[in-house]
Amino acid sequence: MPVTFELFGIARTRAGVASAQVQADTLGAALRALAEAFPALDGEIVVGDRTANGYLVSLGGERFIDDPAVALPAGSRLLLLSGQAGG
Repeated sequence: MPVTFELFGIARTRAGVASAQVQADTLGAALRALAEAFPALDGEIVVGDRTANGYLVSLGGERFIDDPAVALPAGSRLLLLSGQAGG
């Protein structure tokens, strides 16, 4: 099922896009698909089926998730950002 990543900060710069759609039903599968689509994220921002230390994923801007087994509802919006981002 399609899920959309919104990329912020370094992830956006490395991928060269602000958002990307991947096919996945869990967080881990979504992260693997994102790293496959954008190799510049692999190893530095996405490590296997998790984010690297210092990076966070928010499900719909409502809660942070980090368990690769978390099921994603169809049409999920995932925000990938640095945990060190300031405002």
